[in-house]
Amino acid sequence: MKQILIVTLKPDDFSELAAGFKSHGPISIAWADSTDTAQAAVSGKTVDLAVIDETVGNQPGLKIAASIIMKNAMVNQAVVSRLSPEAFHDASEGLGIMAQLPPKPDAGQSKMLMDKLKSLTGK
Repeated sequence: MKQILIVTLKPDDFSELAAGFKSHGPISIAWADSTDTAQAAVSGKTVDLAVIDETVGNQPGLKIAASIIMKNAMVNQAVVSRLSPEAFHDASEGLGIMAQLPPKPDAGQSKMLMDKLKSLTGK
């Protein structure tokens, strides 16, 4: 079973994405509403994918991604960002982020993420 963590204060914005994940087999979705909660969720645990909102409270999503990678370098991550693809690449370089997502990601993004995850992990 794949373990997915969604980090946001706006779960309604991620409801279509979460529903889309459920159509890809056995998946457990956990939710975090802060950097601390996200770090606790990945510390010493298997999390296959963290999906992080553009900002959570006063924390930018890329900063949360950096804190997650420091706690568990094995977590694949996707971050919502309005930056251009080039600017996002530059801002996220070295964080191991596998995808940039648009605001309010939908079921189409869930398929893209699951395909990328499968190509990265082989499962």
